[in-house]
Amino acid sequence: MTDAEIRKILLNSKVIALVGASANPARPSYGVMQFLLARGNQVIPVNPGLAGQTLQGQMVYASLADIPKDAAVDMVDVFRNSDVVLPLVQQALADLPQLRVIWLQLGVESAAGAALAAEHGVTWVQNRCPKIEYARLGL
Repeated sequence: MTDAEIRKILLNSKVIALVGASANPARPSYGVMQFLLARGNQVIPVNPGLAGQTLQGQMVYASLADIPKDAAVDMVDVFRNSDVVLPLVQQALADLPQLRVIWLQLGVESAAGAALAAEHGVTWVQNRCPKIEYARLGL
């Protein structure tokens, strides 16, 4: 993926479902969520253990399927192990009609997930962090 493609994704993604959101400020997902909110994004945290609570002022949902359909999620950012990515991709494709990007955090990869996303015309980014990419690209 080119820098221009990453730049376009970051500048055009406005509603981000963050799967694996944590309430622990020491966790990377907490810092990335905080950063994305500060950038003006709407971030929808997804974590079954925190569902129904608020995290950084945002309602937490148990799964992607539980996010209201009118939320217009255009990007899913995944902080989960690689072995659960394929079911997450399947759920995202089934339940998020405006989805344009699936972004897997550092160390997270899935060839099967990438192939499925490509079949549905969804842009795939893996093994990268949006917070790092914002800084690297000077956005």
